[in-house]
Amino acid sequence: MARPTATSRALSQNFLADRATAEHFARLAVPGARPVPLLLEVGAGKGALTVPLARRCRELRAYEIDPRLLPGLRSRFSGTPHVRVVGGDFLAARPPRTPFSVAGNVPFSRTAAVVDWCLRAPALTDATLLTQLEYARKRTGDFGSWTLLTVRTWPRYEWRLLGRVGRRSFRPVPRVDAGVLRMERRDTPLLGAAGYRSWCHLVELGFSGVGGSLHASLRRAHPRRRVDAAFRAARLDPGVLVGEVAPERWLRLHEELTC
Repeated sequence: MARPTATSRALSQNFLADRATAEHFARLAVPGARPVPLLLEVGAGKGALTVPLARRCRELRAYEIDPRLLPGLRSRFSGTPHVRVVGGDFLAARPPRTPFSVAGNVPFSRTAAVVDWCLRAPALTDATLLTQLEYARKRTGDFGSWTLLTVRTWPRYEWRLLGRVGRRSFRPVPRVDAGVLRMERRDTPLLGAAGYRSWCHLVELGFSGVGGSLHASLRRAHPRRRVDAAFRAARLDPGVLVGEVAPERWLRLHEELTC
């Protein structure tokens, strides 16, 4: 087994080495029969995912930050005109103005930054990312708890865990397994612009931790009787922990407290 170099360790590079896994991931990233118009790949590495992704899009921009890998990538895809290898940091890229998808094997240390970049891109339709399994489970409620980021963005994005990839599918082998995280922009948001603003305020208030419980936090902005009624409507116990409240229950709380 090859030892990781200092550069690969600094960049958290764990290259996908299993071809079957790469093919399966590409099918998850582009689940339909029709190719997507534009796909951006995060961290193309040596091209393991680039090959199957290229068959599922009309234009692919493969970003790779490690300059040592660029000559091999460009040589490999020199005969594939719709694939453009881009040298540089994906996070520094300007998001396209037309609808596009994102996919890739994300360096574990940069996962949160890549997700934030995707959420800020107005034309993003979906992102399918290989991340640390714990991160994917945390973002999708797979632990039975929900994070502030997931709940806050829920009216506009659906978050799903699509599978698990064993750590031995990567070289060098990381310490933990990976998960396939998919975030997909809803065709029709669950809330309009005004409703989303009040949603963000409510959710951030609830996650503030002030008062020691969700119920107490919400009472800072709403009368107790209304909070009690909203909890009954959402079928929540007053002592429930904020992380245990699923997004669907938050929607009912929002409906009751902002009507």
